[in-house]
Amino acid sequence: MTQPEQHPGTTREGTRPGADPQLAVGSWRRALGATGLQVSAVCIGAAPLGGMPAKYGTDITDDQAVDLVRAVLGSPFRFLDTSNGYSEGRSEARIGRAVRLAGGVPDDFLLATKVDAKDGDYSGDRVRRSAEESLERLGVDHLPLLHLHDPEHHDAAALTGPGGAVEALVALRDEGVVDHLGLAGGDVSVMDRYLDLGVFEVLLTHNRWTLVDGSAGPLLERCAADGVGVVNAAVFGGGVLARPEAGITRYAYRPVRPATAAAVAAMAAACRRAGTTLGTAALQHSLRDPRVDSTVVGVSRPDRLASLLEQAVEPLPDALWEELAELRPSPEHWIDVEGSAS
Repeated sequence: MTQPEQHPGTTREGTRPGADPQLAVGSWRRALGATGLQVSAVCIGAAPLGGMPAKYGTDITDDQAVDLVRAVLGSPFRFLDTSNGYSEGRSEARIGRAVRLAGGVPDDFLLATKVDAKDGDYSGDRVRRSAEESLERLGVDHLPLLHLHDPEHHDAAALTGPGGAVEALVALRDEGVVDHLGLAGGDVSVMDRYLDLGVFEVLLTHNRWTLVDGSAGPLLERCAADGVGVVNAAVFGGGVLARPEAGITRYAYRPVRPATAAAVAAMAAACRRAGTTLGTAALQHSLRDPRVDSTVVGVSRPDRLASLLEQAVEPLPDALWEELAELRPSPEHWIDVEGSAS
């Protein structure tokens, strides 16, 4: 795996108190593609804010979620990602309550959400209702960035045809309800086809650009060439790269492949020898890529904000990156490579 140059980044003056973290892997504030939006190198993922104990292992109350969002709003993290469908809207509702208590969304803060299908309905009408629900829950009058969420699970002809989800999103942008349109999903071949439509300015990919999976590499190249912003999510693969000692047996919502499990164990040992953790390397692998504008990490506790910053600023030796590159599983073991192992 060839390691890219460090992210050059961009900065501007904002209203957030305090200084930006001094990263060893590029600047903290970065341009989001050609949108004109600015984001922090790390984006806080809000899926856990809705309370999903079956997925995340712990629950979170309304008050805990609100306190966490208020901590994020006052922190160096200037990007929060949520979705209409997270816990049936609880994530957005809790964010909205925190925003109201904080007196609104800060000028230098990007709050992004996604439209979601409901009961199998992903029509244009459903997209409009999803956006309206999000606006009401979040307590805002417009959305600076709105993603089409998980289109790979629905009929592409219906979503892209007349009266479909994509047409409705474009109309919302034309009407000024939305500033910029994003695409958030998994399967790289499906994401590639949706980018062909030429309407999406940001791509959110997940689980496919990590220490052990490079499926999204061609997508990142395309986005860099086209000025499409890239947000990279699930860099821990569902936790196995964050807590290799925990015995997690799944990567990206599916059983860990033997080659991936072996790579995780070897990488964890390499990180221990280098005096760091696999989670720190997994985060910085994304941060240091110049094609990635922001990296999403789900957070459910305020103390995780401090540890995330520590992981982001920790200097790691070049020799470690070389070793990790050699340990990465070959492409046939990646998620979305044609002919990959089952």
